[in-house]
Amino acid sequence: MLARCASQREGGNDHPCADLVQTSGRALHKIRHRGTRDFPEGAPLRACAGSGRRAASAVQVRATIAGFLTDLKHMESHEPQGAADPLVDAAGQRHRRAGNEARIVSLVPSLTELLFDLGLGERVVGRTGFCVHPREALRAVPKVGGTKDVKLERIRELAPTHVLVNMDENRRETVDELAAFVPHIVVTHPNTPQDNLALFALLGGIFGAEDAAARLADDLRAALAEAATLRKTLPDERVLYLIWRDPWMTIARDTYIAATLEAVGWHTLPAVEGGETGAARYPAFAWDAPWLADVERVLLSSEPYRFRAEHLKEVERLAARPALLVDGEMVSWYGSRAAMGLRWLCALRRDL
Repeated sequence: MLARCASQREGGNDHPCADLVQTSGRALHKIRHRGTRDFPEGAPLRACAGSGRRAASAVQVRATIAGFLTDLKHMESHEPQGAADPLVDAAGQRHRRAGNEARIVSLVPSLTELLFDLGLGERVVGRTGFCVHPREALRAVPKVGGTKDVKLERIRELAPTHVLVNMDENRRETVDELAAFVPHIVVTHPNTPQDNLALFALLGGIFGAEDAAARLADDLRAALAEAATLRKTLPDERVLYLIWRDPWMTIARDTYIAATLEAVGWHTLPAVEGGETGAARYPAFAWDAPWLADVERVLLSSEPYRFRAEHLKEVERLAARPALLVDGEMVSWYGSRAAMGLRWLCALRRDL
């Protein structure tokens, strides 16, 4: 899931970014900030885009799956579990069912939204500054920093029983430190729209919201069926999905975004895979790349870079292809927004 920087979410304009570093062909970027800065949900970067000026992008290599499988202390169980067990998280850990006294801190914006849609909002005691949905309900929920720069002492004060994290979104070091004093850490890593079915079952099962989870699952299945029907009526297209400008950046095919676009018949280029986590999942490119000749349409996402109408002409000139603005939340946010996003994309394709 890609998300704008905190100032874009909450109206700030101060972006003292510096020290952009590129290493060995990989977009490894260092940033130096004043205050909290984080980079995209469901991705190893967050955008720092200052109002009216160019900002540095940042891509940081995130923890691998193996990293999350090691040293996660205070988990409920380490015995092998069957893949079909709904209470096993993305790190292979089986969780016990929690009682009504559960206190949840979510470090992932889309999971925060999902908790409220599961009817668990009263148990959410902490969230990041990027957690903005549902907007009104979240005003009363304390912030614990960003998704990368987490305020550990603030979380300690909130005394959560459970913290929700994501392999792409949160740092391994943060998870290790949280595991020292948080009883239960729930690790997530959806890579396709279908993966949300297991996510619903996991959180619904842990927190006693099975009925609400089942309703969300039924709605997602219906949206997936709608997308499958759409693909029978419209020809597939090859698209370039832009997430950043200067450097121009796109997505690899094994990301959640690419899988969501493919569900409605949009195949992303370049045809590369970036691995489970890391900078290669969101590659930079130049406009003279040979594979661009096969692109039929360019999609400009509203996040992490806030592409606007004025960027359309620039991109259409560079790509010599039609370009279209898209809502990044509808494409990159997993959880309860997945069904809504698929339907939004289906409507968009029908209207073209």
